Amino acid sequence: MRKFVASFAGALLGFGLLTAQAGPWPERQLTLIVPSAPGDGSDIAARLIGEKLQAALGQSVVVENRMGAGGVVGSAAAAKAAPDGYTLIMGNAGSHGIIPATYKDVPYDAMRDFAPVSLVYRAPNIFLASKKLPVKSLAELVAYAKANPGKLSFASGGNGSSAHMNSEYLKVLTGIEATHVPYRGSGPALNDLVSGQIEFMAVNLPPAIGLAQAGQVTPLAVTTRKRAAALPEVPTVEESGFPGYETVAWFGLLVPAGVPAEIVTRLHAEVVKACADQEIQKKLAVLGGDVVCNTPAEFATFLSADIARWKEVATAAKITLDPK
Repeated sequence: MRKFVASFAGALLGFGLLTAQAGPWPERQLTLIVPSAPGDGSDIAARLIGEKLQAALGQSVVVENRMGAGGVVGSAAAAKAAPDGYTLIMGNAGSHGIIPATYKDVPYDAMRDFAPVSLVYRAPNIFLASKKLPVKSLAELVAYAKANPGKLSFASGGNGSSAHMNSEYLKVLTGIEATHVPYRGSGPALNDLVSGQIEFMAVNLPPAIGLAQAGQVTPLAVTTRKRAAALPEVPTVEESGFPGYETVAWFGLLVPAGVPAEIVTRLHAEVVKACADQEIQKKLAVLGGDVVCNTPAEFATFLSADIARWKEVATAAKITLDPK
């Protein structure tokens, strides 16, 4: 009889655990990982979307910056998280496009280890020069670099970041020489650009637009095929005399692979609502970005194409990086 009671109690306990696990989602706080520094495009997108998700889901959404190795640290943490819908990541062109194309022994697979939810927004990258450098255009920067081979340095938010690869792309296209100086995030890199310790850099437009508008740096060119509405006077790289150059900074929400389809569907629906919010659209427009929501399947196709494109650039630039 005692054995029966113990067995019955154990069954009840197991049933209780299963019931608790199968409860309505979400029942507790969500963590939204940003694989880069505060203030950059992923961080901005995460905080805007996180605020809307928090209101819609009725649970707090904590944005957690886990930077390092150009996005590897945060992305690896998200990939290894439990697929229960409580860990999200605001991926970007660096963490989920460039790194899979350029790093060896990456501790995650951008396609296999994540379930795309939706793109959130896209923005141009922009080439900037220190005010101490005697150039006013991208063509003048290239001419100066060729006249002073190996004397220029360019900054980035880390090895394999979009800032890094945009400048490497320019080097391949123009044949200039310049030394890469990686930082732990775009913020510190921009600070040294303003002070003149670094000659130039490419960076996502959102964290750079204020500096450009204030005249603290020299805006040279944006990397998209059309000019940025927020800086209409700044030409594109193509307009600067370098045809074929085009890159875009993108930011999108993903979850670990294996998250139940119904949770992905719910998250996607809430992100679409957030993207339609006029307040968010206005905030991103001021920062030079365009809201672009799509379906999980469309995001997956976009991601695959982005990785393939950066592999071509990495091959041309002869770049293979080690996240260690």
